[in-house]
Amino acid sequence: MSIEIKLSRPNRVYFPAESLRGKIIVKSPSSISHYGIRLILDGSVTRQVRGGSAGAIEAFYGAAKPIRIMNKTVEIKPSGKIGSGIPFSVNLRQQGDDRFHETFHGANINIQYLVTVDVVRGYLYKSLSTTVELIIESDKANLPEPPVPPEMVIFYITQDTQRHPLLPELRSGGFRVTGKVSSQCSLLDPISGELMVEASSVPINSIDLQLLRVESILVGEKIVTESSLIQTTQIADGDVCRGVTIPIYVILPRLLTCPTVLAGPFSIEFKISIIITFKSELVKLHPKSDPKTPRLWLAMETIPLELIRTK
Repeated sequence: MSIEIKLSRPNRVYFPAESLRGKIIVKSPSSISHYGIRLILDGSVTRQVRGGSAGAIEAFYGAAKPIRIMNKTVEIKPSGKIGSGIPFSVNLRQQGDDRFHETFHGANINIQYLVTVDVVRGYLYKSLSTTVELIIESDKANLPEPPVPPEMVIFYITQDTQRHPLLPELRSGGFRVTGKVSSQCSLLDPISGELMVEASSVPINSIDLQLLRVESILVGEKIVTESSLIQTTQIADGDVCRGVTIPIYVILPRLLTCPTVLAGPFSIEFKISIIITFKSELVKLHPKSDPKTPRLWLAMETIPLELIRTK
């Protein structure tokens, strides 16, 4: 015997101004008695500062309390008997409540909305319960129009723009990679742009674009900030031809990104890093090195990226 929440939308995407609709499905060979069925809507921002990267992080580990966005309990049905399915409809937003943030799953910050159904069955029987996650997106009525064309930033990568040590042959022979890439991007659109390898004294192994999240948490009187890798997309493989324009086209992952958030107790920002890996025997000695760590055989350029939700 079990219960299941079947939402009106298979993708589970809802907007704060809407009503949450669905059915409570009871999987039982016969009707069962109960002492009430209640539906609980819970939305919160959990901030977990992980230890290991700095002394301040270890000192304040676990000190950040969850931020409650919404908490609502609705009685769906009073005591009685239930059969196969019970429909429900609940307003997500309470009047005057504008605290909604979009669903987000990060390394240290999670914005999550859960709907739970409890079937109370008394002392002699175990109560039935189930939970499903909602995906909340911003109301379309309040969204801006997409920028036309999208905002781009021009970049160039040379041996002189690198702040970390490079291979001697890279420092002496030099290299130059230029291009442009999105600095503001709608979540519905890809990160776009182009780049060109104008010159390089050392053969290139690959060119990659990394999408990074920058999560900041206010703990006490200090702000703890950590960057983590979301995904890596290869832009070019091998020693590419010089003077040839290479397109950049990267799809954003849905649950791992959200509109840039600058709230008081926390913030969620994003960056992109263009990584050029040059051919070197040293690469074989460090096959599992951290991709965000500067190496002798790497050149990189990091650019802030503002993510927005548009119509």
